[in-house]
Amino acid sequence: MLHFAAPSNSPSRDDRSLGEINGSVAVGSGGRLRRFLAFAGPAYLVSVGYMDPGNWATDLAGGSRYGYALLWVILASSLMAVLLQTLCVRMGLAMEKDLAQACRDYYEKPVAIALWILCEIAIVACDVAEVIGSAVGLNLLFGMPLAMGVLVTGFDVLLLLALTRFGFRKIEAIVVTLVATIFLCFAINMVWARPDWLGVAHGLVTPSLPDSHALLVAVGILGATVMPHNLYLHSAIVQTRQVASTPGAKRSAMRMSTVDTVVALSGAFLVNAAILVLAAAVFHGKGSVVEELQQAYKLLTPTLGAASATLFAVALLASGQSSTITATLAGQVVMEGFTHFRMAAWKRRLITRSLALIPAVILVSTASNRTTELLVLTQVVLSMQLPFAIFPLVMFTSDKNRMGEFVNPAWLSAIAYLVCGLITALNVKLLWDSVGTAWLAAIILSIAGFAMWAQYVYKPASTAYRAR
Repeated sequence: MLHFAAPSNSPSRDDRSLGEINGSVAVGSGGRLRRFLAFAGPAYLVSVGYMDPGNWATDLAGGSRYGYALLWVILASSLMAVLLQTLCVRMGLAMEKDLAQACRDYYEKPVAIALWILCEIAIVACDVAEVIGSAVGLNLLFGMPLAMGVLVTGFDVLLLLALTRFGFRKIEAIVVTLVATIFLCFAINMVWARPDWLGVAHGLVTPSLPDSHALLVAVGILGATVMPHNLYLHSAIVQTRQVASTPGAKRSAMRMSTVDTVVALSGAFLVNAAILVLAAAVFHGKGSVVEELQQAYKLLTPTLGAASATLFAVALLASGQSSTITATLAGQVVMEGFTHFRMAAWKRRLITRSLALIPAVILVSTASNRTTELLVLTQVVLSMQLPFAIFPLVMFTSDKNRMGEFVNPAWLSAIAYLVCGLITALNVKLLWDSVGTAWLAAIILSIAGFAMWAQYVYKPASTAYRAR
């Protein structure tokens, strides 16, 4: 196991995550409901990552191809997400550090840099999905060419980010409004679709993978649901509340933030399930396999009417816009946390979005009729990054020296490590099926070799990289 560098004390105010908004939201006192509302918000920013266009792609592919059979994957993934995001809450409040800062402080430099690069890849993959999803939404609503839509989405978020100067609660309000829009659009479509509720119930509680391709879709759903950069983001933005550094205050904040997490991610689960159920009810029975978001829009029109298709497009655009806000914040957390380098949000947005624009333009130009397949692949890439985020998270929150009295109880650590092992096993199986035994062995040996080098060979020249 990789050794840790010597831990540092709690960070100073200047070193904390998103320093300009850290501790900027007063929670005050009062009744339980008032205090809950004061803490409500961060989990909703995280939840939009669980209903972004990448989720739409995997859910539409799963529902149209396999009916209700993969609903259990969405349920299992959502339960895993609740567990992992709850650990982020505990970590952020107990350690007063986000996951990126903890990795930088406790791992040796080569390991921290490797984790940073992997997380940046995940953010770019997520951004590609958001760009393509928003561009498709603009295309469906206004007839804008996909390539032009991709370019437009490269800059639209800057306007939304400008609102951060009015306070973090304004950003939370915008995101909650967009989330409510998505939820309402699909609630109406669900009523019109009239799904087979017995089939829905059976799909939720009966694990099955109808064929080998279903594994790819299932891992894509997992990657689209449990997003690695969301773990970094949540452990940072939970610190936006003004919480005293006393055990009692932290414990109360953890309870409130945990409820916020459960409520917000339950809503995200309902949206994801609704997308798959809608695809199963409308497309699967007719033998229509959805390979692009535009196809879903066109098939909804004769089946449920033009209003249904318009709601689908509006929800898609709202999904892309809300997700891109949180991806920007996540990118800022990751860069600041791992490299200790601060950058204005608009500059960070331009860098991340520029990295996503190039592959997005290429993808929609060369395969504009396979947008769903492209989005599924971006979610598989995200899923591949998950083990490198969740194992450190569980390791840190299970360490009494770092968490103190808020350390995970043994049963929680056991469940969390079981989830980590399951996610890793699924990814290994997917790699095996995709690239073969030889390439899989080469990847595993490369990772093991790097870990052994960092553990036994690497000698740090200085400790300047670590947070002071």
